Amino acid sequence: MKITVNGRLRETAGNETITALLVASNLQPAATVVERNGVIVERTDYTTTTLEEGDVLELVRFVGGG
Repeated sequence: MKITVNGRLRETAGNETITALLVASNLQPAATVVERNGVIVERTDYTTTTLEEGDVLELVRFVGGG
């Protein structure tokens, strides 16, 4: 299945959740905001939201520093 993540085309397995995508991308779900097709996904829904063909995702990671 093909999706777009941060402007880049990506192949994924079918029935993959947002949590699975984040873990495979070495991102912490608790520190990542996900926008799917223009709508921000609630963190509580990451484990139940299944990606679909053609989804467009923007992943924004919080970074600490100072």
